[in-house]
Order: sequence, then C-alpha cells, then structure tokens
Amino acid sequence: MKNKYIDLIEQTFDFPQEEFEVIDNELYFNKIDLMEVIKQYGTPLKITYLPKISSQIARARKLFNVAMAKAEYNGDYYYSYCTKSSHFSFVLEEVLKNDAHIETSSAFDIHIVEQLYENKLINKEKIIICNGFKRPLYYQNISNLINSGFHNTIPILDNKREINHYDELIDGKFKLGIRIASEEEPMFEFYTSRLGIRYNDILPFYQERIKGNPKYELKMLHFFINTGIKDSAYYWNELLKSVNVYCELKKVCPELTALNIGGGLPIKNTLGFSYDYDYMVEEIIQQIKNMCDRNNVPEPDIFTEFGAFTVGESGAVLYSILDQKQQNDRELWNMIDSSFMTTLPDTWAISQRFILLAVNCWDKEYQRVNLGGLTCDSHDYYNAEAHANAIFLPKYNSKEPLYIGLFHTGAYQESLGGFGGIQHCLIPAPKHVIIDKDENGEIYPKLFAKEQSFKSMFKTLGY
Repeated sequence: MKNKYIDLIEQTFDFPQEEFEVIDNELYFNKIDLMEVIKQYGTPLKITYLPKISSQIARARKLFNVAMAKAEYNGDYYYSYCTKSSHFSFVLEEVLKNDAHIETSSAFDIHIVEQLYENKLINKEKIIICNGFKRPLYYQNISNLINSGFHNTIPILDNKREINHYDELIDGKFKLGIRIASEEEPMFEFYTSRLGIRYNDILPFYQERIKGNPKYELKMLHFFINTGIKDSAYYWNELLKSVNVYCELKKVCPELTALNIGGGLPIKNTLGFSYDYDYMVEEIIQQIKNMCDRNNVPEPDIFTEFGAFTVGESGAVLYSILDQKQQNDRELWNMIDSSFMTTLPDTWAISQRFILLAVNCWDKEYQRVNLGGLTCDSHDYYNAEAHANAIFLPKYNSKEPLYIGLFHTGAYQESLGGFGGIQHCLIPAPKHVIIDKDENGEIYPKLFAKEQSFKSMFKTLGY
C-alpha cells in the first residue's frame, strides 16, 4: 500500500521538478541540502537563493527576444526590476549583475539609487523609471537625480499637475512618461485604477501641456493592471486599449518610443502550476505589432517591471513542528515555531498560497493537518494548498523532529511584515541566510541577519 508522504507527492504531481528533488527522504531546493542548512542555522529560517534571480531575468529576456524575432518586431526589450518587491541590497546587487534597469515607487527609493551609484554598481546611464503618486520629497529627489546627471531617469506622470513640479525643480530638458489609468476587473470594487491619467485625457493633455515645450521629451507610455498578465479577455482588452493610445500619441509625438507593460508575470505557487509563458509573451508582442501596423506607426521598445517574477522564486521559509494538538474529531493542528502572520503576511492578508512541502520524513505515512502559528491571533494559521483545501504532511512523532518549508516566498513578505520592526505578539523575525554559488559552482550559505533580539524590539518601542 502506497501511503507514504513521498507516494502522495509523486501520485499527485509530476515530481521531482526543476527546483525540487528528494534524496534519502530529505528535500533539496535548487540542489541545496535543506537539512544541512537547518543543522547549521536552526529554524525558523528564511533563505534567499541568489542565482535564481539571475536565471529569472535571463528567462524573461529570452522569452521576449524570441517572441520579437518570431514576429519580426522592430523594437527592443528592456528588463527593469520593481524594487518594492524586495529592497534588500543583496537582491539589487544580483539584479544589477544582469544589466537590468530600475523602477522606483517612493522618495526613499531614490536614495537607494544614489547609494548604488556610490558603490559603483550603476552609472548615470542606467534607466530609472519613477512610478507612483508622489509627495513633495519624491518630486525633489527625482529632480535632484536628474540634475546630477542621471539623464535616463523617467518620472512617470500619475496626474496632470505633477509636471508642474518638475518644470520648477529640474534644470534643462528631461524625459517624461505617462501612466494610463486602466479599467479594473469587472468584479473589482471600483471601475478605474486610482493610479494614472484617464485614457481620454492623455492626448489632449499632451497637446496642451507638453507638445512644443523644448524642456519636455515624452518617451514612455506606461500600462499596468493589478491582475497581472493573464490569458483573459479583460487583459487583452486593456492591453489593446493602451496600445491604441500609444499609436494615437505616436502620430503627434515622434519622440515617444517606449511602451511599458508593467509587471505581473506569474510565478509557481503550487507543484501543479501551469502557465504557457511562451504563448503569452508571443501573443503580447504580436498584438502590439498588429495594432501598430494597422495604425502605420513604428513598434515601440518594450519595457517590463517584473518584481515578484524576479525575486519570488528565490525565497523560502523553513519551520519546525513544535507539537501537535487534536482539537476535535476532525481537526489536527501542527504548531510551527514562528508565525505565519509575521513571516508570511500575504497568507493572512490576501490568502496567498505558496508551495508547501515537508523537508524530512518523506518515507513516513502522511496525515491531514492544519498549521498554526505562535501568536494568539485566530487568523495565524495555514490550512489550504493552492491545489486543494487541505494540507498533508508526514505523521508527527514527538521523538523525531519534523521540518517543513514554504517556497517561492521571496517577494514582498519582509516589506509587508516590517523587517526589523515590531512583530505581532513580539514574535521575533527569524534568521535570514543568503545562499550563492562560488566561481566553481559550489553552493555556500552566508548569514545575513540573526534572529531578532528583544533588545532591538525594546529600542523601537522606547524602553
């Protein structure tokens, strides 16, 4: 009878997979022996596998360049990284090894750009795309960056009044972009995105405010929708509406050369994940080319701002099971040595699901369980996989440690959880280990942050 945990996984999914394999009943993640990492650092533990970031950037470039070649597309492709997905220095350093560009979303982001320049990780040719609804400090920092010689910095206008600030603060000619206020999904709580300028207002705004002014160079039209890049009527409709605006603008604005289609390329959140990346990218490029051909305008250069796609699959969080509780006839709870609400806040805030696997004990029988966190909040739990309304793990035995991992957690979680700040119920932030490869391809870990201490929390709290 096949009732072991490894039997369950192999019968349910196509397993092993590119980044997951089992050797001697223990899980390896991107060839990393997770039990060895746990033995060295303990749990709870966050890890970031840096080479995955570079491979994702190379993957996206290949997808777009192949699609452009197939469609005989005349524009170029530019990869930029959405910094809000993860601001850590080790992430930016890995991203910039791949000659990627940068997209910012706040005033402090600009200080990161300045620090990267001081550290000689970028030069002043780097393209800096500045998004978001901007406060005065953000206007000032963008203007300072441009005035200091970062001539490829492109503030993306989020409203029609924003240009007045740059007109006052920036010396000489500068580049601009305009963000389109896309329509939201039909089931959303409101009709139009709060970000950007309405479709119908863009051309008149250009004619009245930008055209003919020698100080402005409109280079980019920006398009993004919250649902990400999906093969849906909604996505294709919004994309084509944006390309149509680009074509209308291009006819009267020859310096316009770039269409930014934002982010939203998905990542794997279950072992059963299925997404046809080749088809989607080829269809995007073909649709843009077809619309431009019909309007007799040159195809734009394509920019993307992939955040979660860049860094998401590089991350994992490892926990140990502290104990098991039988709460009623049907509900069995495995208690982890940390909190889901603090270490993976998206599981609580938006019911995000990640890949969940046991790290050891793959030769043991499995059982259905719920996972509970350490806080006293009733919402601090994880009880459903993306593919099923259940969690199955090896049977718990108090005499043998059981470790679990949630994978592809590298985007947003530290920012949303407040890295280094105050955690719910004062649960400390776990250790964070960076894993890289040396010049010989050997994997090596390095401790980035120790487990949060009570002293650091008390300092924040004023004690």
